Amino acid sequence: MLRRYAVPIIGAILLLFLVLMGSGCRLSYLFHVAKGQIQLLNGAMPISEALNSESFTPDQRNKLLLVAQIKTFGEEELGLKKTSNYETVYPHLNRNPIFVVSASEKDQFLLKTWWFPIVGHLPYLGFFDLEEAKKERERLKQEGLDVYVGRAGAYSTLGWFQDPVTMNLIDGSTPQLVNTLLHEMTHATLYVNGQGAFNEGLAVLVGKVGSFQFFEKTFGPAHPFAVKARNALADERLFSRFLNAFMTEMKNVYSLEVDYEEKIALKKAVFAAYHSKFEALTKDLKTRQFVHFGQMPLNNAYLMTVALYHRYFELFEAALAGNNGSIREMLLFLDGFSQKEGDLIERLRNNGE
Repeated sequence: MLRRYAVPIIGAILLLFLVLMGSGCRLSYLFHVAKGQIQLLNGAMPISEALNSESFTPDQRNKLLLVAQIKTFGEEELGLKKTSNYETVYPHLNRNPIFVVSASEKDQFLLKTWWFPIVGHLPYLGFFDLEEAKKERERLKQEGLDVYVGRAGAYSTLGWFQDPVTMNLIDGSTPQLVNTLLHEMTHATLYVNGQGAFNEGLAVLVGKVGSFQFFEKTFGPAHPFAVKARNALADERLFSRFLNAFMTEMKNVYSLEVDYEEKIALKKAVFAAYHSKFEALTKDLKTRQFVHFGQMPLNNAYLMTVALYHRYFELFEAALAGNNGSIREMLLFLDGFSQKEGDLIERLRNNGE
């Protein structure tokens, strides 16, 4: 599966308060999320303290030191919001990953959404326990929906609480650490309720471009990290074009006035054709960030979840270019732009025409 970034989840204590006041959400799910968040928040320790702990390896300490550099770069160079996030680390290695469940109609691109206080409608649910995620998957399948269960690399409370760095990030690659933190810092800077594709597309752009700028400035343009970040940008553009063509063709299929069975048959044929096209595309990819796309069983839920992150990359790159190539200026522009009503992706596309 493609690596997911963080799942925006409302802060546990505030969420519980709103549940008890009557939010209309499923009580059992919200308590599950709150329990997982409280475990993370209570189990975190200051990075300054962790750096003096003998329980961390030299490589882990180096990564923890790099966290502060990433934050400073994001805040001072990119214009990302200053928060107390990522000043602590959750040091336990046995923490379960976060599992993400999304669902869609089988014969149209219509993601199921769930409403939460503060953050509005979200196109997925985040779970701290795989068995709970599987139960939700089976429940959604009983509704006749396409369902996808993936994993997220982190989670975000969108600035409501002090999000810790987790050990999966510290033990992962340095490019992944930089990309993920800048991605999540973007969510804390600009997040528009009910605009999933806008929020994730923007965060992917800042994470990818910001990572390249960070490595180029910190280590130099010839450093392997900078080269890898440059290659990741090139692959993102290629995959985004491929995905946009795939989604456009499927949208045309779903708009046909044919019966359900014929539409599903056409869906399978197009899915098979684009599976072959992706195999051809892999020859041009320079990194392995999208390698699992061709190995996953394709359905609408999976395809739309991937599209939330990657379909509109070039649209956001155009917005970046229109703001002098400055992430800081682009964020200010998009902050004002986001005050408008309606689908922000459509407005952003029309803005460039």
